[in-house]
Amino acid sequence: MLLIADSGSTKCDWVLIQNEKDTPKKIRTKGLNPSVLTKKDLQAIIYNCNELLEYKNEITKVFFFGAGCSSIETNFVVEEILSSLFENAKIVVKEDTMAAVWATTNAPAVVCILGTGSNCCYYDGKKIHMKVPSMGYVLMDECSGNYFGKELLRAYFLNKMPQKIKLLFENQFSLEIEEVLNKIYQNPTPNEYLAQFAIFLIQNKKQPFLNAILFKGIHDFVENHIMQFEEELKTNPVCFVGSIAFYLQDEIKFVLESKGIVASKFVRRPMEAVVENIKKDILVI
Repeated sequence: MLLIADSGSTKCDWVLIQNEKDTPKKIRTKGLNPSVLTKKDLQAIIYNCNELLEYKNEITKVFFFGAGCSSIETNFVVEEILSSLFENAKIVVKEDTMAAVWATTNAPAVVCILGTGSNCCYYDGKKIHMKVPSMGYVLMDECSGNYFGKELLRAYFLNKMPQKIKLLFENQFSLEIEEVLNKIYQNPTPNEYLAQFAIFLIQNKKQPFLNAILFKGIHDFVENHIMQFEEELKTNPVCFVGSIAFYLQDEIKFVLESKGIVASKFVRRPMEAVVENIKKDILVI
């Protein structure tokens, strides 16, 4: 039995595959980002999932694609936890960008992730190439859910929001200062908390004030990350995965087209495409 996991910071989608003909079993847990969560927190999420525990002795291969799995150290933490539970399985841990690649292309392309966090890479057909290190929600993550969450909270508490938007924002979220500070600075997953506010931006994106925040995030991501691969983009497409990319694809296309770049694909949830590729033996564990 094969277990495949695609984990962002907010959620982790697991798929159990017994054979090529059977319908895969889908399981969802909280996200397992080793750059944000402690080893103890990661273990608790996995060990508290009864659906995973039910099949732990039958699973022979685990392929884990995860946000935060971009270094030997973080990969080892995840691999160690998975190995302790799935004792009969071969474990392979890869960064989430590899899942994004296999969800969108089998050929060279620039591939972007815009979800709770953000990332961008170039896939040459065999390997992933990064020009900018992933530095997380504090220093980077332009155009991501948590980026937009920070921008909205800053605008609200700096009294920059127009009154109409401010009232809408207050009606949708609990914004007591003590609670907000606690969720950001005392919460093990502040990026997940911040990302929840992005839905407000998407729902009200036609409002000029919010539209400006939205386009600034897109422009910053394009300039700081996608344009790092300016040469590669002359002969290769650019693809996107993640909920932020999916819901803002018209705006992203508009910004890219102004630079002569055409986006070829937007995938909200990459797991289904990854599963199909693995079942076709495109990915080999």
